[in-house]
Amino acid sequence: MELNLEFYTGVDLYSDGVVEDQLLSIVKNKESIHEVLTGNSDWAVLYHLSPLRRNLLEWYHFKANARILEVGAGCGALTGLLCEKGTEVTAVELSKKRAQIIAERHREATNLEIIVGNLKDIKFKKKYDYITLIGVLEYAGQFIEDSSPYERFLDSLMQLLKPDGTLIIAIENRYGLKYWSGASEDHTGNVFEGLENYPVDRGVRTFSKKELESVLEKVGFRDNRFYYPMPDYKLPTQVFSDKYLPRPGDLRNFEYYDRDRLMLFNEKLLFDGLSQNEAFSFFSNSFLVFSKL
Repeated sequence: MELNLEFYTGVDLYSDGVVEDQLLSIVKNKESIHEVLTGNSDWAVLYHLSPLRRNLLEWYHFKANARILEVGAGCGALTGLLCEKGTEVTAVELSKKRAQIIAERHREATNLEIIVGNLKDIKFKKKYDYITLIGVLEYAGQFIEDSSPYERFLDSLMQLLKPDGTLIIAIENRYGLKYWSGASEDHTGNVFEGLENYPVDRGVRTFSKKELESVLEKVGFRDNRFYYPMPDYKLPTQVFSDKYLPRPGDLRNFEYYDRDRLMLFNEKLLFDGLSQNEAFSFFSNSFLVFSKL
C-alpha cells in the first residue's frame, strides 16, 4: 500500500521514539500480537497493539456505505476496525513512520487511503459521514496557532463533514477520578496539573464534560451524546452511557499500565459511591462523544 506523501513536510512531528521501529518490525514480520504482548512490558507496545483498543467502537453501528476520516490514526489500532465498518477510510497521520506501520498492519485493506501530513495543510476533495478524533483533540494547541486552537480545529473538521455527519471524539476527562487518586496527567506527566486548570500552558489540555460541551457548541455541534469508557478510552473493557450509567458493583477493571502512579484510595469503591450519588459522569476518567450539527 502506497502512502500519500503530497502534504508531508519531511519531518515526523509526533513520535513515541525508537519503539516505533520495533512496532514496524512486528507488523512487517506478521508476528503474533498475543505473543508480543505476553512477552513485552512496554506501555507503547501495549497501547498501539492491544486488541482491547477495538472495544471503544466495535459495538457502534456505523451507517451503511460510510465514508470515514480518521484524524491522528496513530499506529492503526482502530484503522482496521474502521475499514470493516466503512466503505471508504482515509487515515491522516503526522508521522511517516507511523503511517508505514498502519500500511503494513492493514496491507490487505482495499478501502484504505493513508495521507501523511498536518490536517491543516491537506486539501480534501470529499466530505465524510464520520470523522474520528481518538486521543487527538487535546493536542490542537501544539499544532494550531490561534487564540482558540480547539475551536479552530473543530471548525476545520466541521467543514469536512456531510450535513448529517458525525464527529467522534475520545479524550480524557481532566476531572477523572484517577487524577484525584494520584495518577499524573496523561500528556504532561505532572500530578494534579489538569485538576489545577493547567497553570502552565503547554499546548495540550483535556476538558471536563461541561467544558467539552461548551467547546463543541461554540463551533456548532448541538447534538452531543456522551459515553464513558472504563477504565478509560485507551484500553476500555466497558462503555457506559447517559442511558445506562454504572450501578454499584457494575465496574470491573481498574488496571492501569501506562506509568507508575500513586493510588491514594480504592477507586472502584469510590466510583460505587459516586454512582449512588449520581456523580459518575463528572468523575469518569474519559469521554467518548458522538457530535452532530
